[in-house]
Amino acid sequence: MYTGFLHLHNTLRWLILLSLVITLVKYVSGWLGNQPWKKSDNILGIVFTSLMDIQLLTGLVLYFFLSPITKLAMSDFGAAMKDSGIRFYAVEHFSMMLIAVVLVHIGRAKSKKAKTDLAKFKTATIFYLLALVIILAAIPWSRV
Repeated sequence: MYTGFLHLHNTLRWLILLSLVITLVKYVSGWLGNQPWKKSDNILGIVFTSLMDIQLLTGLVLYFFLSPITKLAMSDFGAAMKDSGIRFYAVEHFSMMLIAVVLVHIGRAKSKKAKTDLAKFKTATIFYLLALVIILAAIPWSRV
C-alpha cells in the first residue's frame, strides 16, 4: 500500500507542475496582455487547486499512516532532527508543501473576489508563483 501511495504522490507531482506551468503561462499572458477573464481561466484554477488538494491528501496518508521515514522520525524526533534526510521529510517537505497549498487556496479565493479581470490574473499569478517557488524547493529531487 505504501508503494502505491508513493507512486501516486510522485505521479501527481508531475501533473501539478504541468498544470501549474500551463496555468501560470495563461495567467501571466492574461495579466500582461490585459485580457478578459474567461471561464477557461477559472477552470484552470479549479483543476490546479484540485490537484494540489488531492496531492495534500495522499501526502497526509503517507505522512501519518504509511511512510517508514516518518514512522522512524516520530519514534525519536530529537534524533530525526539531527539527520538531514529524515528531517527533510518529517518537517521541511511537509511544512513547505502545506504552505504552498495554503498559498494556492489564498490566491484562488482572492482572485475569485477581485473586481477586475486584470486583478484576477495578477492576484492568482503572484500567489501561484510563490507556491511554485516553495514547491520546487520542497520536492525531493534526489528521488526523482
